[in-house]
Amino acid sequence: MTQGAESVAFEQPLTERVRTFLRLEFLFAQHRHAREDHSSLGVRATLQSLLDILTVLSRSDLKNDILKELADQHTALTRLAARPGIDGSRLQAILGEITEALSGMQQLATQFAGSLLRGNDFLTAVLNRSGIPGGTCAFDLPAFHFWLSQPHERIRRDLDAWFADIRPFEKAINLYLRLLRNSVEPESRVAHGGMYVHTPQGPCVLVRVTVPLAAHVYPEISAGRHRFTVRFMNANDVNVRSQQAAADISFLMQCCTL
Repeated sequence: MTQGAESVAFEQPLTERVRTFLRLEFLFAQHRHAREDHSSLGVRATLQSLLDILTVLSRSDLKNDILKELADQHTALTRLAARPGIDGSRLQAILGEITEALSGMQQLATQFAGSLLRGNDFLTAVLNRSGIPGGTCAFDLPAFHFWLSQPHERIRRDLDAWFADIRPFEKAINLYLRLLRNSVEPESRVAHGGMYVHTPQGPCVLVRVTVPLAAHVYPEISAGRHRFTVRFMNANDVNVRSQQAAADISFLMQCCTL
């Protein structure tokens, strides 16, 4: 979900790959935010987001997934260079970003995240206790408590070292999602009685629905192989069960693919 001054955009991934990329984008944003807080609680949040990222990256071969997506996009955009009316400088800038991201990813070992978790007893201990509410208290993990008491320069040095191999992933995934979201222009739609059914005319891996904040509704997006449904729910009070909106809702929709 992204938010502007007067509207809010909701996203529904239609493939497992894009779903994972969106989760990682969210975790990267959490990590960037937490790093600005140098308190012990801020450092805890930074390390937790780092461990969450490593856990996601260790579960599948995401390196080859993102390499394939960006390489395919580089090939497709390169073909556009000869077409009339193309903004050559902008195209070259995007191609340069993709080339830089590919170069950074190619230098990484395929299973670096799993290797880092398995090879570091400190990180493994914190990760194993993180699933327990309050499980990383000082009496549970005295080594963690001691590390948190060190000067921030030392703590930041450790965090930077652990994040070093993740940084190319952050850059590559953020670039891919930016290209994906910009792949099509938003189109105006109306959900009559709060309901809209759409049959895509081509491939679609990400549905984006942008709604004015003043409408006080949010969409529930149900996607199948051949069509998806957008049902708008009233969002007036989070303490009361939401009901489907009865009014017609104007919104913007994008069926994104690369």
